[in-house]
Amino acid sequence: MERKTIFFTFKIPEEAEFILKDHHLIVNEEDRFLTKEEIIAGAKNADALVCLLSDKIDSEIIDSLPNLKVIANYAVGYNNIDLSAAKEKNIYVTNTPDALTDATADITIGLLLAVSRRIVEGDKFVRKGKFEGWKPQLLVGRSIKDKTLGIIGLGRIGKAVAKRAQAFGMNVIYFNRMPLDKETEKKLNVEYSSLEKLLKESDVISLHCPLNKGSEHLLNERRLKMLKKNCILINTARGAIIEEDALIRLLKTGAIFGAGFDVYENEPEVPEELKKLENVVLLPHLGSANDETRKQMSFMVGRNIKIALEGKKPPNNVY
Repeated sequence: MERKTIFFTFKIPEEAEFILKDHHLIVNEEDRFLTKEEIIAGAKNADALVCLLSDKIDSEIIDSLPNLKVIANYAVGYNNIDLSAAKEKNIYVTNTPDALTDATADITIGLLLAVSRRIVEGDKFVRKGKFEGWKPQLLVGRSIKDKTLGIIGLGRIGKAVAKRAQAFGMNVIYFNRMPLDKETEKKLNVEYSSLEKLLKESDVISLHCPLNKGSEHLLNERRLKMLKKNCILINTARGAIIEEDALIRLLKTGAIFGAGFDVYENEPEVPEELKKLENVVLLPHLGSANDETRKQMSFMVGRNIKIALEGKKPPNNVY
């Protein structure tokens, strides 16, 4: 097989490099994100481009890389890539679905427990030397047993979250663009709801829908005001699904109990007002951050590129 050039915008686990070892690999070894100009310069002769969700692969980059045959995103999402520009030039675009389903579901439940039981507040309380002994009203949180969890987007991750939540005794309702069939609903023990009904009735709301034109600011100020007084909102999907400024105003006034974030509207920027709030838990996009998941994602990147460079459609092509 002819030796091809593959450019990595960031170093990822070695599984992909091992699969592609017979090709010419150019890897950004620095622990920093590359600029658009650096990506264009580094990948100018590349047949394949490995990128992160934080890399904006727009039409200018795509037009500047004449040899490109595949863009392999080291993520399940791909809203950072101009799909129309890639498709126009017959460039495959791949992602890493399934690999991070359980990891993201786990981090969702972790955020839910951290917010509901005020775990991060408790940790800070102890570290500041404020713990004087058990008190009846010290950092009292909320129980999740018998509460209603509303899941927006019951795909692979949403289903995994539903299964975990039911183990804690929660009742699960969900909203999708299209309801699941009744047999699947029965098997998963979930009930379909309209979006407005879900927002008004859920004690906890968890977001698991993709970011697109239809879901951007899906939870705008008008809809956020529908949430129950003691509601908890968890977002491990995409930051821009929520109108962040409107949510901050609700959190500041105590209109809802709290929120847990793994993603942000203008990531990596996190609003200073959000950082100051005690009723939120903030994570640096850790949804897929365990060793098994990250290695599996790298393996999928390598496999997708290998198959694409053989002239065949890769298994995780997104269009």
